[in-house]
Amino acid sequence: MAEYDLTSRLAPFFDLHLVIPLLEFVEARKIYDEGSLSEMRRQLMLKTNMIDSAIETYPENAVPEELKVRRDAVLKERDLLKSQCDPVVEILERDDVKEMMDSARDREGNSKVLEFVEKEYGFKPEMLDILYRYAKFQYECGNYSAASICLYYYRNVVPQGDPNYLNALYGKFASEILYQEFAHAKDDLIKLRAYIDSDPFDSELEFLQHRAWLLHWALFLFFNLPKGREDLIDMFLNQQPYLNAIQILCPHLLRYLAVAVVTSKSKQKSSLKDLTRVIESERHRYKDPVTEFLSCLYIDYDFDAAQQKLRECEDVLANDFFLTGVQDEFRENARLLIFEMFCRIHQCIRLDMLADRLNMDTSEAERWIVDLIRNYRIEGAKIDSQSGQVVMSAKPVSIHEHVMENTKRLTFRAQQAALQLEKLKLDKKTATSTFAAAS
Repeated sequence: MAEYDLTSRLAPFFDLHLVIPLLEFVEARKIYDEGSLSEMRRQLMLKTNMIDSAIETYPENAVPEELKVRRDAVLKERDLLKSQCDPVVEILERDDVKEMMDSARDREGNSKVLEFVEKEYGFKPEMLDILYRYAKFQYECGNYSAASICLYYYRNVVPQGDPNYLNALYGKFASEILYQEFAHAKDDLIKLRAYIDSDPFDSELEFLQHRAWLLHWALFLFFNLPKGREDLIDMFLNQQPYLNAIQILCPHLLRYLAVAVVTSKSKQKSSLKDLTRVIESERHRYKDPVTEFLSCLYIDYDFDAAQQKLRECEDVLANDFFLTGVQDEFRENARLLIFEMFCRIHQCIRLDMLADRLNMDTSEAERWIVDLIRNYRIEGAKIDSQSGQVVMSAKPVSIHEHVMENTKRLTFRAQQAALQLEKLKLDKKTATSTFAAAS
């Protein structure tokens, strides 16, 4: 299954600390050489301050002496930074300062907090640098809880034009992910996305890269929250700038978008057509069993190939860090899609043939279809057990339903286009004003 493993494609878009859980997951799946993967994970840890974790990868009597020396140096630096940072945190943890942070929600909020602590408690600008260095050090040591707290304070005090402001947003988001505080991570995602979308970058390429990084980091969140997959569809498919980033820099993310759409209860029907169109356009650049399953079903109408791809999807999802938990859900929904497509084309379907398409035995398929008809109230479908067939009676298609569905889609697309035009007009106006001022 190494052919379909995306770790090597995902890693360039992640921080080192976010790559480590992926390597640990893949290592347990034994789809690569165990020794080389262990060595890779060790080398990755050695680039951080997670010295104890790196030491654990060596046999007890084979720990390099320089690693022990480095561990002592890290502990010494930690104590020094802590002693410098404690007075800073003491000021920022005062009740009136916290209250000011919570109430200052606008873009000028940080400057208001900074002015307040400078006036009331003698806070000095260099204290911000101390706080940032200590937060970054704690993060490098793998103490994500402490890093998150320090970065929360830093993010709420430092001016948004500071060079480290964006780094602090990323660091806070990563800390919450690695600490598995996904509810807090969602707030961090919203703040980070708002800052990136404000386009404070020097070039379009840099802007595009940050969107691609955000899409990748968000995977940790979207597959760990109850309605995360619906949020993923909104961001990956329904927001054109982010869809552009996927198509230009990271088409491999189509796997996660496809799984989110197939397993979504609320957005599957409305998103399948748009998703299929994107998969078809990017088919020459990226494909795997998940995207090919949808291609076979909705583009090629090849049920035999779709059945084969669905079998391959089992292994792909089982060996994917983000998707292993939705394996059963994907299989069930994929079978439902096959059944629905089959019913659109055929009026009478043999149970044994349908069971073969669904990778089931005949009796299991019959029970599954009975439950399906009962739970989903599929109109016109009934089972003739004597002849071993599923019979579909013709269902009239309402022109009003077609009009309503197409109107909703066109309205959404029009709104997106209007927003893009408004942004272009604003950018052009800003550029003109800047040019006039320079002249």
